[in-house]
Amino acid sequence: MEINIKHDLIVTIIKKGFCENIITASREAGAEGATIIPARGTGIHETKKLLGIPIEPEKEIIFTIVQEAKSEKVLDAIIKAGKLEKPATGIAFVIELKKVAGVVHLVKALEEAKHKE
Repeated sequence: MEINIKHDLIVTIIKKGFCENIITASREAGAEGATIIPARGTGIHETKKLLGIPIEPEKEIIFTIVQEAKSEKVLDAIIKAGKLEKPATGIAFVIELKKVAGVVHLVKALEEAKHKE
């Protein structure tokens, strides 16, 4: 069964160790979960050295799929929790998704809601 609910993907790239705060805030704002991927940054703020040796800046990428209707609220929570309004803290952006599979729990919830009507 295909569902007609639009979804967005919120991609957040932050310094390693800050993902738990962001995931907690996004869940409180309505997200149901996230996927975390370790990464390495190469931006202008990641060119630091220690004793002349370049430091590999460790990052985490968080993928959060949310219903389009919840996207703005979740993004605002991510910005606040990650302090993304400050320089060199990270970045978050939203990508509109054309189709999503694997959200069986949403299909069941919609079917149950229709039967109750």
